[in-house]
Amino acid sequence: MALIAAAEIALSWNPNPVGQTLAVLSVVIALAHGRCVYGWKNALAFFVITLVVTLIVENIGAATGVPFGHYHFIVTAGLPFVGRIPLVAGLLWFGMGYFSWQMAAILLDDADARLGQRGNIVALPLIAAFVMTQWDFVMDRGNSTLSGAWAWHEGGPDFGVPLSNYAGWFVTSWSFYQLYAIWLARSAVAAPAPSLRLVAVILYAAAGLTHLIPWLSGASGEIIDASGRVWRSGDIRAISVVVMLLTMLFSSTLAAIKIARTLWERASCATAVGLPAHIGHPPDQA
Repeated sequence: MALIAAAEIALSWNPNPVGQTLAVLSVVIALAHGRCVYGWKNALAFFVITLVVTLIVENIGAATGVPFGHYHFIVTAGLPFVGRIPLVAGLLWFGMGYFSWQMAAILLDDADARLGQRGNIVALPLIAAFVMTQWDFVMDRGNSTLSGAWAWHEGGPDFGVPLSNYAGWFVTSWSFYQLYAIWLARSAVAAPAPSLRLVAVILYAAAGLTHLIPWLSGASGEIIDASGRVWRSGDIRAISVVVMLLTMLFSSTLAAIKIARTLWERASCATAVGLPAHIGHPPDQA
């Protein structure tokens, strides 16, 4: 997982075949991870719910401009489409959507295993939607205005991205998360091992850290968005990194701390009941 995360950080910022391959690999990992955590039935349910909801909403958005704004995809030649939307778009919604769901479950103390308690069936989808939208808030201006993976017809104040796009992401994410929470609440699932949760944290963080490489390269110049407005590419790279540090990296750090605390508490409990002390810390040499 560390090697895959490193490859994503170094290479997936550019929408070329290598970056696309890494994106597909992350989707496969998400599905396999879901099987380990929830079983095949529930993992496939997440996959299907996400694809159906996002492809419907994306097609509505491409045709009407609601809820994201008017846009169309560009670097999708030869890819299979569902209506106006390339299938890979739905797959990416699933991949990052799944890791964002896992992040939210960590932040809410394994709420996915306790959906019948204390409003978790509402709180988990809500927090997961925020975590998911953080990713779009980091990557959209670079992937659209700079890389040209898609284009916003009228541009927008966020370096060519309309603010309605982020509202659309949040509502869309919340919709499929809420549907999945209702589905998953019918199943008895246990909280996975912290090490398995950590995989999701690493890959979520890697998706944000991938913006460091193009920023550190120091590339400069000007670029014109689809509306004809001129932007400085260095400014776009810099603001994407700042936003990533204050959103995705913050969430990832908080989730990693919660996992570390869980491991420490378990080790402390093991020591208290007489299990080998080195489970929680090195044995006392005295």
